[in-house]
Amino acid sequence: MRFVDLSMPLDAVTPVDPPFLRPKIEYKDHEGAGLSDMVAMYGIRPDQLPDGKGLAAETVQMTTHAGTHVDAPWHYHPTMNGGERAWTIDEVPLEWFFQPGVKLDLRHLPSGHLVTPDDIDEALAKIGHTLKPLEIVLMHTVASEAYGRDDYIDIGIGFGREATLHLTNQGIRVVGTDAWGWDLPPTINRRLFEETGDPSVVWEGHKAGADVGYCQIEKLHGLENIPATGFMVACFPTKVRGASAGWTRAVAIFED
Repeated sequence: MRFVDLSMPLDAVTPVDPPFLRPKIEYKDHEGAGLSDMVAMYGIRPDQLPDGKGLAAETVQMTTHAGTHVDAPWHYHPTMNGGERAWTIDEVPLEWFFQPGVKLDLRHLPSGHLVTPDDIDEALAKIGHTLKPLEIVLMHTVASEAYGRDDYIDIGIGFGREATLHLTNQGIRVVGTDAWGWDLPPTINRRLFEETGDPSVVWEGHKAGADVGYCQIEKLHGLENIPATGFMVACFPTKVRGASAGWTRAVAIFED
């Protein structure tokens, strides 16, 4: 079996989030703070430890939406499925996160394009696939080439209300994108709102979760390394009580 990592590393350097959302990571090594922590906790002297070394550790301060993560229905709206209380990330069924995957190559669509149901159907027809309930649908977009660049957040295509419901109405409950978010990039989405004055254009894909509860993986990476079909996706989110999202080490698994 081959395992392909579809996750970004969690760091405070790569510009995959606005500065105010980036993680803050304090690294404690074996000789400095890591050693001091061990001495304080156990009362042991450095000369009593192997090579005088303590334990390395990290202290992290970040949002649940940092790095590659899974958004819960609670993120989009307080209700889902016509009025039911929306699930938080610790309440979503685990079986959603280990299912056959489908990759749609949409890199031909330019940054700022709002994906339509026809775009999705054309991509499915190109690989000769008909969606089945609970399959995990991953979107390979122009954002993949912007990873590591300062403009990554502003590059990508958006999945609005129609495209999102087109998927969820076919039984899809987990989708993913290699862009910063499922909807249009923030600067493009804001400009569209300012031009139209229509508030419904803001995060319209997210807000479709009020109609049908679903989860989305954001900031995937490495989709060029997997086939269009014939693989499983494991993307279990971290169990954060009552949270709107959870970090995930998304992985594609298939026979080599």
